Amino acid sequence: MAAVSALPSLRQLRYLVVLAEKLSFRQAAESLFVTQSTLSAGIKELETTLDVQLFERDSRTVRLTPVGEQVTERARELLARTQDLVEFVRRSAQPLSGPFTLGVIPTIAPYLLPAVLPGLRKAYPSLELFLREDQTERLIDRLRAGAIDAALMALPWDTGELTVRELFNDEFWLVAREDDPIVSDDSVAVRGLDLSRLVLLEEGHCLRDHAISVCGKRAIGMSPAIEATSLATLIQMVDGGLGITLLPEMTLKSGILRGTKLIARPFSTQVPSRTIALVTRPTSAREDDFQRLADYIEDAVRDSARPRVASRNPARRA
Repeated sequence: MAAVSALPSLRQLRYLVVLAEKLSFRQAAESLFVTQSTLSAGIKELETTLDVQLFERDSRTVRLTPVGEQVTERARELLARTQDLVEFVRRSAQPLSGPFTLGVIPTIAPYLLPAVLPGLRKAYPSLELFLREDQTERLIDRLRAGAIDAALMALPWDTGELTVRELFNDEFWLVAREDDPIVSDDSVAVRGLDLSRLVLLEEGHCLRDHAISVCGKRAIGMSPAIEATSLATLIQMVDGGLGITLLPEMTLKSGILRGTKLIARPFSTQVPSRTIALVTRPTSAREDDFQRLADYIEDAVRDSARPRVASRNPARRA
């Protein structure tokens, strides 16, 4: 292989990353707002510049070569750092202003943001906040690729090298139909749970992993017979008598059980919880904005929207 005599352009690297995501010249070209011929020429120029084949392609399929996968990963990092450079210059004069893309997991977004966003917009009128709701793993990938500026997520989760700011704890409660014997007492012991009755979210949702972790060693290898695709579906299943579930206090305070025959009960001992956290890249040029946003969320939760039931009394249709 000959030595690389020229450097690839950011445009070529962007073409590479998008095509690697779409694995379709048509879809990638549409996403980039260029013609397929322009995209194809750009990829060919990049392969010529690097003197390496990045994609295997025929009339029906497009796939990355092994070296193409490695180059794409490094291209993502370079584009993310470039975006950080641009944002540093753009935002250096004014805090929390201009575009800021925040990723949020589905079990937080509709339950916390309505209480936070109105005041945030008033406090920082120049902020252009864009929200991206997705599962934790995909948000982490987007964050590392520079597609979002920060992510609001729940721990525990392996965040690797990312910068993590823990905000507050969100306790889990047991939820069952009001005629279910398990909620006959004012509180429930974790060890008293019948794991075979648990209805949880499907694989990929961090709330599922958090709920299973509540059960400790007994949950090793556990695979619920019934799984839901969303919290709304989960509530309907339990309300229909298909089992019991665990929900974060944040969701109960939002009124998610309203109109159902469900009751939420706190745990009597070893109260389980998840930790809500804000995460960003350690190389982000918006570190000050990240910390300022974290401070604001913490204050908003503490002062006016703390997702905590007032007492340990039963939460009936919270």
